[in-house]
Amino acid sequence: MSTLNGLPEWDRCAVMGVVNVTPDSFSDGGRWFDTTAAVKRGLDLVADGADLVDVGGESTRPGASRVDEEEELRRVIPVVRGLAAEGVTVSVDTMRASVAARAVAAGATLVNDVSGGLADPEMVPAVAAAEVPFVVMHWRGFSADMAGRAVYGDVVTEVVSELRTRMEAVVAGGIAPERIVIDPGLGFAKDAGHDLALVAHLRELHALGRPLLIAASRKRFLGHVLAGDEGAPPRARERDAATAAVSAIAAYEGAWAVRVHEVRATADAVRVARAVGAAR
Repeated sequence: MSTLNGLPEWDRCAVMGVVNVTPDSFSDGGRWFDTTAAVKRGLDLVADGADLVDVGGESTRPGASRVDEEEELRRVIPVVRGLAAEGVTVSVDTMRASVAARAVAAGATLVNDVSGGLADPEMVPAVAAAEVPFVVMHWRGFSADMAGRAVYGDVVTEVVSELRTRMEAVVAGGIAPERIVIDPGLGFAKDAGHDLALVAHLRELHALGRPLLIAASRKRFLGHVLAGDEGAPPRARERDAATAAVSAIAAYEGAWAVRVHEVRATADAVRVARAVGAAR
């Protein structure tokens, strides 16, 4: 597997557990809003097999409005500090440079920015100064209006091209190439068909030459698949088996990590994928 400066080296696809410290996440909003509950949740995810824990204080579900900076800091920093104090490898999920810098100071070792540094012009300089790995996700705009941006001629080709352009900008901004992770941004300015096409063509993303993070957990395209043509999609929390299926595919196709809300099934899935890959 690919390695990143400042992070452990795993012999298989890593499992990134999600802790949403928000009242309005599409998946589990409000369940871990209290700091103590959020830290406990992170530790429980590690016990279930998470290799690292991604802490976020701002919902990026479709249509979500932004939280203000002080509130995001209030939500995130105590949880990052609490988990890091317990020896957990912590990622911070934020689009704000101030939150990223404070989280790294509190013990985070990875910055996961769904905008790839586009939302805040100070993000790339802050991450470059912090010398930590940075997730560059494919992003076309904020959640409030991203659905209208889901227009592609060839989604795989365009996502790869736009990610390459963004990677080059991030490197030009001072972040070392060996610290970059890429994420195709499933569900962000994409419909179900776009998401499925990207999952089907993960090998094309490897052409970018950087570790690949896949964040499919509980997303709408899985609900669409499970519902079929006529049915109503199951609730987000009823999509964990489907999530584990994508995790197995991603792991088999060489992803560096998968980001999931419920860890145990995915932890099993990536181990099976590694064993099958080893038997090729």
